[in-house]
Amino acid sequence: MTNLTFAHPHWFVLLIIPIVMIVWYVFKKNTYPSIVFSTASVLHQHKKSWKIFAHHVLFAMQILSIILIIVALARPQTSNTWKDVETEGIDIVISLDVSGSMLARDFKPDRLEASKDIAAEFINNRPNDRIGLVIFSATSFTQCPLTTDHTALINLFKSIKYGLLDDGTAIGDGLATAVARIKDSDAKSKVIILLTDGVNNAGSIDPYTAAEIAKTFGIRVYTIGVGSLGQAPYPVQTPFGTQLQMMKVEIDEPLLRKIADITGGKYFRATDNDKLRQIYNEIDQMEKTKLLVHEYHKRKEEFPLLLIIAAALLLFKTLCNYTLFKKLP
Repeated sequence: MTNLTFAHPHWFVLLIIPIVMIVWYVFKKNTYPSIVFSTASVLHQHKKSWKIFAHHVLFAMQILSIILIIVALARPQTSNTWKDVETEGIDIVISLDVSGSMLARDFKPDRLEASKDIAAEFINNRPNDRIGLVIFSATSFTQCPLTTDHTALINLFKSIKYGLLDDGTAIGDGLATAVARIKDSDAKSKVIILLTDGVNNAGSIDPYTAAEIAKTFGIRVYTIGVGSLGQAPYPVQTPFGTQLQMMKVEIDEPLLRKIADITGGKYFRATDNDKLRQIYNEIDQMEKTKLLVHEYHKRKEEFPLLLIIAAALLLFKTLCNYTLFKKLP
């Protein structure tokens, strides 16, 4: 990779000189004419000499040579950089609750959409990790296996909606499926982010059993309880259409906290969009990928070429002044 830098950029202040010269050249007025005619009408019968335009070209060459000299004084340098990056990859599986209660409107626009959008931000911030997605309600399903194709993963996130699975909250199944997706990974660190807003009321696997299995495979589980404190507006179908009704928020926080404790993770409570974003940012900081970078720089001075070009332009202009454009006394 080639980079261009300047060792002494303060010399660029001298660029005011060619700017002043250009302004003077454009607006200068000759006080005395070179040749006096009794009438100037005769001059319109003759075409303009090419030397008139050539004078402008010579002035442009002079300005260009001055600019090149100023840039040369700033000492432009190019450097070739090679990087050998060794990564300790982290594998992450996001296990997302998609039950009916995730449609509550205490998040904007609702819990499910907010969880999808903020998780997508988290994924974009971790380009070096393999990330997978599991969804669960009454049952669980692997929406995307571990992958580094984050564009495809985010597209699968966007396709998630309520009704893909039977309604219910099988926290144990959601965790166990995530464990199955990541347990055979050879990554240095294996993490599951389990997000739910309810109480375990379905599934065939006990959440504590799933947590112990995760611990056996060295998997940390970060649990996130999603829901405001107290009550939350929930859309309900009525004879008059969809209406919002306030319902009690029930999250089994002791269960989620215990799962995190068993696996060496941490429990979080998200009460709105901003809090959920802060939680993902905190997890992002705790699970940073370690990079070992070896850099090599080879610098090359570029100013000699600029000085050669500037000298050639000035020499050409001087020769023209003493030959084609020589002024006679």
